[in-house]
Amino acid sequence: MDTKYLDLLAEKYDSEEKVVTEIINLEAILNLPKGTEHFVSDLHGEYQAFQHVLRNGSGNVKVKIRDLFEGEWSEKEMNEFATLVYYPEEKLQLIKNAAENVQSLYQWYTETIERMIKLVSFASSKYTRSKVRKALPEQFVYIIEELLYKTDELTNKKQYYTKIVQRIISLGQADKLIIGLAYTIQRLVVDHLHVVGDIYDRGPEPDKIMDTLINYHSVDIQWGNHDVLWLGAFSGSKVCLANLIRICARYDNLDIIEDVYGINLRPLLNLAEKYYDDNRAFRPKRDAGKKDISDAEQLQITKIHQAIAMIQFKLEIPIIKRRPDFNMSGRLLLEKIDYDRETMRLNGKTYALRNTCFATVNPDQPDQLLEEEAQVMDKLLFSVQHSEKLARHMNFLMRKGSLYLKYNGNLLIHGCIPLNEDGSMKKMVINDKPYAGKGLLDIFEHYLRYGFAHPEVTDDLATDMMWYLWTGENSSLFGKKEMTTFERYFIADKAAHIEQKNPYYELREDEEICRKILKEFHLNPDQGHIINGHTPVEEINGENPIKAHGKMIVIDGGFSKAYQSKTGIAGYTLLYNSYGMQLVAHKRFTSKEDILLHGTDVLSVKRLVDRELERKKVMETNIGKKLLQQISVLNHLLEYRYMHGERVPGGKSSDRF
Repeated sequence: MDTKYLDLLAEKYDSEEKVVTEIINLEAILNLPKGTEHFVSDLHGEYQAFQHVLRNGSGNVKVKIRDLFEGEWSEKEMNEFATLVYYPEEKLQLIKNAAENVQSLYQWYTETIERMIKLVSFASSKYTRSKVRKALPEQFVYIIEELLYKTDELTNKKQYYTKIVQRIISLGQADKLIIGLAYTIQRLVVDHLHVVGDIYDRGPEPDKIMDTLINYHSVDIQWGNHDVLWLGAFSGSKVCLANLIRICARYDNLDIIEDVYGINLRPLLNLAEKYYDDNRAFRPKRDAGKKDISDAEQLQITKIHQAIAMIQFKLEIPIIKRRPDFNMSGRLLLEKIDYDRETMRLNGKTYALRNTCFATVNPDQPDQLLEEEAQVMDKLLFSVQHSEKLARHMNFLMRKGSLYLKYNGNLLIHGCIPLNEDGSMKKMVINDKPYAGKGLLDIFEHYLRYGFAHPEVTDDLATDMMWYLWTGENSSLFGKKEMTTFERYFIADKAAHIEQKNPYYELREDEEICRKILKEFHLNPDQGHIINGHTPVEEINGENPIKAHGKMIVIDGGFSKAYQSKTGIAGYTLLYNSYGMQLVAHKRFTSKEDILLHGTDVLSVKRLVDRELERKKVMETNIGKKLLQQISVLNHLLEYRYMHGERVPGGKSSDRF
């Protein structure tokens, strides 16, 4: 081992006793039960629903409360207490407003602090004191630790502990303490969070989800196709930028771009006002319960929607032509239109076009941007790349993200592993070299990271590849033959709207296929699982999210309101603790206020996916592998110092280790 590295390490551990203590500590941690992993997917900007799932740990908080207090409390009392843990600030205000008098409130505070301390103690039982300390509210660490680790409470110290709680209340600190304890419990019931793709688009508040993740104690992200769209735009891909603006217009979320990220849409609006009129195919989709907009606002959005859609279709053409490896010549749609008859020839069939808006298209050169359009896109890209808040979010998304993740023996992937119909890995040629399976995803990620690192380049292979990941046939994120956005706008025949899925989505029901994929990623097919998002599970039609005898688990059940009529539920999440895996289905989230007032939760059912025959320990996890490496290094340090005569065999350590 590098002696310079060992010398540096010796400065931190400057005595034999410190090294030995750290080795003992790390080896002890290896034998603790593994922490609980929490898997969520396809959040699509639904911040409020995501917050609730995060705060209740997909039901983990309620499980802890039930385990601790069942037999003592009624179901209503447990629900009330759970709501206090989820939303402490709001619930405290309701309780104080309903209190009969000061004495009853004082009694409530006393009982609640004691119960909160019990729950913290119970939830932290498989963690070291050091880890628990880091989860505690900083201003109350000393007080909470005294109450957590009570000793001699029935004799010498009884009044001591009583006095601590009394003074907390009398000094007006009870609310702050309870709030701090509630967030500590939320943190302790989930050790690590996996977000299996698609934070952005459709829903109204992806920025708040990003802020939450940035401040979360332990998280990783597997990029979804919508996330890569935003990464692509920030990296300089104008066609990705046009796509994301179009989607925001389609779902009436342009305020995310303009108000949240500070990107000026006025030049785009001026262009849209000049060339476009009302068009029913481009009116924004609106969820029930969303704030009404005026007719004038709807018309503005409709015009913007058309303007950016036509720019998008134009920008796609040169990419398709300069990248024959993409095999997308069939998507040169603006070149397939008869502009006089308003028809197009597609897949051997002629279609009449409806709701057309081709005022800015030159039939002789359909990919040609008007000078105004080019200027608008330049201004938009400049604004995107100079948005401080968007830069912070995209940098975090890149730093914590990847196309796939191997974690604790499982493969986490948002979309798919492109397959042929016979189950073999589908190949794609890139720069004259074929890639498939793990190798294909690795080369995709290489270009994605390269493009992000060079945002000044806007038309190289890396930025083109980011767009391909959004829409290409061999993209592991898209997973379909082609994206029929154009057809849905302009062709009435719904048969033309169908997007043919990659065979993966049928073959993933086959256990042998799943085992083959796990082997491709060098994972144990007997123990591993594939955890998948991207495609809403139509439980309403009897679809099972647990596939291939438990080897495949699909956790996109539809956080997005846009999917819920199709799925019948509001999302799946997954919990994986030392005892095994449980899939959690969620009912539709109504509002935080409804939960506060009625104490109802939005979980519907838990399904056992896999139970460990023996309780899994930290030593069997990714973290365990890192700890074993650290232990190995520390043992090398001991040997290194011994070899250099700074420790006498059979004697005491020298003054200098």
